[in-house]
Amino acid sequence: MLCLVGLSFLAAGSPASASEDDFFTHLHTEKAMANVTVSPGRAGPVEITIQLETADELPLTAKAVSVTLSNVQTGIGLQTVQAARSSDDQWHVRTSMPLSGRWTLALGITISDTDKVSIESPIVIR
Repeated sequence: MLCLVGLSFLAAGSPASASEDDFFTHLHTEKAMANVTVSPGRAGPVEITIQLETADELPLTAKAVSVTLSNVQTGIGLQTVQAARSSDDQWHVRTSMPLSGRWTLALGITISDTDKVSIESPIVIR
């Protein structure tokens, strides 16, 4: 089993399809990239949309994707949630963000039975 952990950067703006209330981040490793939108980007019920790509920016079809959210400052760690596939490279999770602040969003991407990628990024919830 191969696991890679990568650092990400926070995008200055959001993609054209996202609203001003959404939070967008781009995560990447040597094997996989993910465009993640948290909608809305504030405390309360949210939908997290994940678009997966290869390092060559082609659609990445994964077997499974999990999302884990945690807030180190408050000690809150939410359970890991399995994302639902909406197309070959798109996944969705519905959950609730209990508090505003800086959170860590971690993705577990299962590409195949022997190939897995772990990646995380800070996100800001208003």
